[in-house]
Amino acid sequence: MAHQEAQPTGSGKEIALLVGVLLLVAAATIGTYWIRSRAEAETPRPRVAAPAPAGDVVHADVYFDFKSTRLRADAVRLLQDKASAMDRASTWAVLVQGYADRQGPAEYNKRLAQQRADAVKQFLVELGVFEAAVKVVTIGQDGALCDEPSKECQQLNRRVHLEIRKLARAAAAPVRPALTVGDVLQTSTERGTERP
Repeated sequence: MAHQEAQPTGSGKEIALLVGVLLLVAAATIGTYWIRSRAEAETPRPRVAAPAPAGDVVHADVYFDFKSTRLRADAVRLLQDKASAMDRASTWAVLVQGYADRQGPAEYNKRLAQQRADAVKQFLVELGVFEAAVKVVTIGQDGALCDEPSKECQQLNRRVHLEIRKLARAAAAPVRPALTVGDVLQTSTERGTERP
């Protein structure tokens, strides 16, 4: 009987080569994913601005004296003008942003900016603006427009900025919830049968 030996056909080499190629493809895919994810994390994504509600937008600044939360005469006139321009038939949103100069401790300036913004909000409410429509944000000295030590520069920083926006009718309409108290939610198995 003749002794036959199995001749290697190269299938072991082909398998090793195939496994090597697959490992290279996997490594390249993982490397590409890692590089792209790092690039996305380092690159700030562009902000998508919400569409502005239909209507008018008015910006105004109210200025304050040094260490004061009291409305000046020019501020009173400005707020009266803005409040009278807001017709009562429309719905409005008012953003009140409080600022302060850089003189003094940051915590004090933040509190002062809050008190200034609250004073403006309170006056607008007294003029007939719906209180729930007025939102207050305190920025403090971090929102300084000018860093020079001059009086004129610091005066620009002691302010409350108003953004008054007329909302579209759709934004003003109350939204009815899908379910109210007493409603019964039917499951898919109950829909085909009548309830007693």
